[in-house]
Formats: sequence, structure tokens, C-alpha cells
Amino acid sequence: MRVLITGGAGFIGSTYARMIAKDELEGISSVTILDKLTYAGNMENLDGCLADSRFEFIHGDICDKATIDALINRHDVVINFAAESHVDRSINSSEPFITTNIAGTAVILDAIRNNPSTRLVHIGTDEVYGSIDIGSWDENFPLAPNSPYSASKASADLLCMAFQRTFNLDICITRCSNNYGPYQFPEKLIPLFITNLIEGKQVPLYGDGTNIREWIYVEDHCRAIHLVVLNGRKGEIYNIGSTEEHTNVEIANLLLRNFDVGPERIKFVEDRLGHDQRYAINSTKIRNTLGFRESVDFTTGIDLTVAWYKNNQNWWKPLKV
Repeated sequence: MRVLITGGAGFIGSTYARMIAKDELEGISSVTILDKLTYAGNMENLDGCLADSRFEFIHGDICDKATIDALINRHDVVINFAAESHVDRSINSSEPFITTNIAGTAVILDAIRNNPSTRLVHIGTDEVYGSIDIGSWDENFPLAPNSPYSASKASADLLCMAFQRTFNLDICITRCSNNYGPYQFPEKLIPLFITNLIEGKQVPLYGDGTNIREWIYVEDHCRAIHLVVLNGRKGEIYNIGSTEEHTNVEIANLLLRNFDVGPERIKFVEDRLGHDQRYAINSTKIRNTLGFRESVDFTTGIDLTVAWYKNNQNWWKPLKV
């Protein structure tokens, strides 16, 4: 199976690539990684990949029609990780999110339309569902995004669904809960808190810290994606979650204990505009139909993540503003 990974130098895409290089994901004969190398794309994330003869790297943009057209027709599967993904950045400026997440996805879909034997696995997010106070979202839950980021991702999902239904294309969509783990850009909550604590700084907590998220270790997310690549049913959406729900203040306190410091290291800051209160994924479908199970529990995942950031300060220090 010949696989094209767009956004493959980012956090989740590069994790998927490294797992292929370590022979942890079966059935892949060759890999092309396409990445624009924006601020969150990093060639160091591909450690161990590009020395592997199965891998090729191309510096390019999913919005570039000529590049995408040339690549699609020589791959069996496209996994679209490429996205602008930070909510705060989308609040400051929506344009890059509309360009990459919507227009870029449309370019890929047009190319898939012309090469209908190629499968597309489009990587989405649970944030497209909005916020939920009680219960959890299944795949049929209406989309109700509340940030420019999540609205752009919902738009991309709708484009994928429309192309699949109109042209009967081999397209699957995944929607995952919050990821964490090694190589995550330090603007995101868990790596920001960890790196601040390593530097002796306070951790900035939005509002009262009671916002709830469901967390999954990035390698478990990639294992779930691979199940969809191999056996996902054409036209289906698959939620990927862990049932590990935690408030942001619980995350902060867990990390404080990990560093053996007290609550004085928490700094409460003005809340994010339109901050969703709670996300919760119902992942019964991918568990029952594709056999997904997590391999890394939350406590172990946090320990692994803290250890990685402690041991790889040369990677993240240049990235912090």
C-alpha cells in the first residue's frame, strides 16, 4: 500500500510516520510525506523516517493543485493530517484556517475525484460538535462549531461528505479527542504546562480551569487511524476517544504533582473567547466495528510525555516565544 501523508511533519502526522518507520503499523510499502513546514511543521519530527528507503519527503502545500494532482495518482491512500489547528490563533486570524483547512481539503477532493481508486482518510476533530454538558457525541450528532478553527474543520468534513456522496468516492472521516504526547508544539496545553514547569515558570490557566476535555495519547490515535486506513468502510465517520475526561485544572494539578511543586505555580488568566465548556466523544463505533483499544492509559501517557520534554529540551526551547 502506497501512502501519502499530508501534514506529515506536524505532531500527529509525524507520529504516524515514525510508527511506520518502526514497523508498528502494517501493510505500508511506501510513504510520501508532504508538508508546507509552517511554524508547527518540523523536519526533526521525522527522526528515523527519511533514512528509511520507503520514505520520501516533499516540501509543498495542499493548496497547490499541481503538486496534489501529481501525487494523488501514484498513491493508494491519502491521509490528510494537514491543518491549522490552534484555536487561539484562529481567533486572532481566521484566514490561514480557511485557506488550509477548507480550500486545501477541496484541492485534495478534486484530485481524488479524478483518481477514484485512491482512498482518502480525512483527519478531523471532535471540536466540530461544539460543546456538550451531559452525555457524549456519536457520529450522527449535529455539527455546531464555536470557533473559527472548529468551523473550518466542520466545513472540511462537510466537503468530504458531499464529495463522497456525489461521486461515490472512497472517503472516511475520523474525529478525535484532544491528543498529547512527544513532539507536540509547545503552544498546546499539556506541552505548554510541562515546558513552563521545566523552566520554573507558572502555568497559565484559562478562566476558572473547569473546562473539560477528553484526552488520548497520540500513538493510540494513530493506531485508530491505521485501523480506518486498513478496514474503514467507505463513506463512514469514526469518532476516536479514550473516555479519559479531565478538567484543565485537574491536568494542571497532575503536572504540578509530577514536578513536586504547589498550586502557587498556577496563574489564572482571562478566559478564551467562546471557550467550549466540555467535549466528550462516543467511540463505540470504532471499538465495535474495527476493534480499537487504547494501549496507553492517561497516567502512563503523562509520565512518558513529561520524560520526553525533559529529555528533549533542544527540540522545544527554540520553538517557545
